[in-house]
Formats: sequence, structure tokens, C-alpha cells
Amino acid sequence: MKAAVMYQKGELPQYVDYPEPTPQNEDEILVTVKAVAIKHLDKSKASGKHYSSDGLKEGGKVVGGDGVCILPDGTRVFGMGVSGMLAEKATIEIDRIVKLPDNLDDATAAALPNAVIGAAMGLKYKADMQDGDVVLINGATGFTGRVAVQIARHYGAKKIIVTGRNQDSLNDLLSLGADEIITILQDDDSFKSKIKKIHQETPIDVVIDYLWGHTAEMILSCLKGDGSFGNRTRFVSVGSVTGDLIQLSAAILRSVNIQLTGSGLGAWTKDQVRSLFTDILPEMFELAADGKLVVETIKVKLESIADLWDLEVPDGQRLVVTI
Repeated sequence: MKAAVMYQKGELPQYVDYPEPTPQNEDEILVTVKAVAIKHLDKSKASGKHYSSDGLKEGGKVVGGDGVCILPDGTRVFGMGVSGMLAEKATIEIDRIVKLPDNLDDATAAALPNAVIGAAMGLKYKADMQDGDVVLINGATGFTGRVAVQIARHYGAKKIIVTGRNQDSLNDLLSLGADEIITILQDDDSFKSKIKKIHQETPIDVVIDYLWGHTAEMILSCLKGDGSFGNRTRFVSVGSVTGDLIQLSAAILRSVNIQLTGSGLGAWTKDQVRSLFTDILPEMFELAADGKLVVETIKVKLESIADLWDLEVPDGQRLVVTI
């Protein structure tokens, strides 16, 4: 079969002939792959930089962790790969698949799950978002951030505030459900002044953070209380695009009713992961099929993988390999 294979960490995957994978137990099944999204997670794991990365196997490793595929009986599903997914054939876990709506295209179905995982799991399980909550999404102009805005609105957010660098992308978010946009390119005092004003007028219940770094420090400083009874805020770290470390004053944690947590691989319970496949993803696929959850994709062919692996994808779009 043809596949995208990584031979050395840090190098580009190669389009080569590669042995077809074989199911190793009754919980795995061989499928025909139709579409795979290229995500930051895939690139990070392939390069060995992600905390869940494992070593490259002798003879190379097929990249790609999930995608749209066809079961032996012809059913089209989204599945999580056991073997790498950027190949004509792959093995997947039979208890981690979701049947796809007939009217949902392959590219959208492949692009959506990682963003749903990066948005819905944080909102639903780590932030315990409630109908009527005020939600701040830090770093919302990327693909996952745009999905998070739409899911927060679907989950009943009363007000959604978004931050980001790209002004055009920020403006686009207003049409996707955001109520207020804040650029992070302004000076620190102006940024904090806007966050504090919002928090005073409509206390922020949930922060979903994709940036971490300095903007997270500033937002946390704006939540600092004065010792009186205040609003409960749930701050959820999902990404660290602008830095992995922050300085955090202990006074912030003591002066306000704040919950600081993360959402990612290893942070969810088995029941929560199970519900991702039984409840959350099926609901989001239906919303997308009905045009109520909108994403933008750039479709490319598997044979072009080496040329496109490091392609600069416009803000808010996802690269999808079709096979």
C-alpha cells in the first residue's frame, strides 16, 4: 500500500510503498482510509515533541492518528488509528469509531474531531459549562478556537469573548457566535483594561485557553479578587502556543473562587472519553451535516505529503489529505 512514512524525527514524511498493517487482536479492524486531517498534534508527535510521543519504529512509522475510513461492510466512520492513518489501509480500534452522516463530506468529517476534542471536552468536562455562562476563549482565531466559539454558543453561552492576533479572523468570529473581540497585539495595560472591564460588568465564568504564556498571565491577573465574595471562574488550559511556562501569583488563587485545570490526553476519565464517541462526536457531526457547525478545509492528495507537510495553512483552516 501507499503511505506517508516518517523515517527520522524532524524530517519530512515520505510517500512510499509500505507493508499493510494487520489487526493484532479482536479489538482492532483493518479499514480503507478516505481522509486524514494534518493537525499540530500529528506534527508534534511525529517530531517527538509532544508529551505522548513514542519512538520511531525500525523501518519508519506511518504518521496520522485518526481519520475517515470505510469498514469492511462498507460503513463510513470516523476512527482512531492503531496504526498510522496516512495510508491507504489502517487498523483502528473498533470501540472508538463514530458512524458518519451520509450528507457530511469526508474532509469536514476528518477535520472536525480534533477540534471538537480540543473544545467540547474542556467546556463540558473540565469547565463544567452551564447554560448562561460567560465564556472567554483566549486564542480563538485558530481552527480549534473557531470551533470552540460555535460549540460554546451551542452549549448555551450567554456571552462569548475572544482574543487573537489576526484582526480579520477576529472579525470573522463575530459571525460564528462571538460577542466581543480583543486583539492581543495591543499593549498590556490596554489588554488588561478590557478584560477587567468585561469581568466587572459580566463576570467571566469560563476561560478556555489555547495560548498560555503571557496572555494567560494577564488574564489570570485580571481575575484576582479583593477578598470579598466573587464569581466562580473555571480556567482551562488546552494549548500552549505562546509558551509552556507562566508566572502565577499565589494571591490570585487565594483571592478568588478559581478552578485552574487542563484538558488534554491523560486529563479525562475513561467514562468521559467513552462519551466522546457515544455522545459528543455524533452530535457535532450532525450539527456539521446540518450546516450549524462550520469549518474550512484545504484538501490535498497523499502523494504530495512531503511538499505539503510544512505548508502554512491560513488562520482558521485545516489541511486534509484525501486518499
